[in-house]
Amino acid sequence: MRLFSFLGRLVIERLRVLFSVLEIASSAVWSAVFRFNQGRNATLSVLFKQVYFTGFEAIPIISWIALILGLIVVTQSLSILPRFGGEGLIGEIMVWVIVREAGPVFASVIVIARSGTAIASELGSMKVSKEVWSLEMMGIDPLHYLVMPRVIGTAISVFVLTFYFEAVSILGGYLLAGFGKNIAFSAYISNVLGAMGFVEAGVSLLKSVLFGFIIGTVCSYHGLLVEKSITQIPQETTKAVIGSLRLVFLIDAVITFIFFM
Repeated sequence: MRLFSFLGRLVIERLRVLFSVLEIASSAVWSAVFRFNQGRNATLSVLFKQVYFTGFEAIPIISWIALILGLIVVTQSLSILPRFGGEGLIGEIMVWVIVREAGPVFASVIVIARSGTAIASELGSMKVSKEVWSLEMMGIDPLHYLVMPRVIGTAISVFVLTFYFEAVSILGGYLLAGFGKNIAFSAYISNVLGAMGFVEAGVSLLKSVLFGFIIGTVCSYHGLLVEKSITQIPQETTKAVIGSLRLVFLIDAVITFIFFM
């Protein structure tokens, strides 16, 4: 009986957290669509700062990881494919590995490490210093002014970084495929574009947007859970990272299963 009681409490707690996260996500979308003109200058300022920090400042680390991953994928592919006379499959492998999976997932993991932790700790600090309470006393909705720009800004950033990651990985792969194996650039790009259909591009787009919303929402939720103690900030930040990673990989598996099984 104790086991069933424990499992029941665990399920109820997980459902409560899920509904709270969905409530924040829906509130952010509602504010972005129907209330964006309310305090537009202030929310735009927060939105642009979030995009700059999450997207633009992540370009150096994204570039290095994407370049290295592209070289690794091509190296491993070209070490196996010639044995079976399948050098033309290099484009399909790049699309399968980079576009379908690695692009959205790697971009999301980097954003979680850099910006997800920052969002959770920043909102937690605002709760401890009573900045959120001050906004409420002035009649300003914290979800509209603080959460919505961060959720939307994170979603935009992950979307852009995903396609940037994929482009750098594919071109980085050619640095090895073209110069190391004497494969013409036109042939390499033709293989990649020939293997990339509407479904692959659409799924990559869907994953990047959903992952961005998940990261922004989960990290904002845990940041707002901080109450009066500053010691709660690192605890909730850790939970935000773990929760974001768990949902990103879960949603990635579900979408991949639906579209490619």
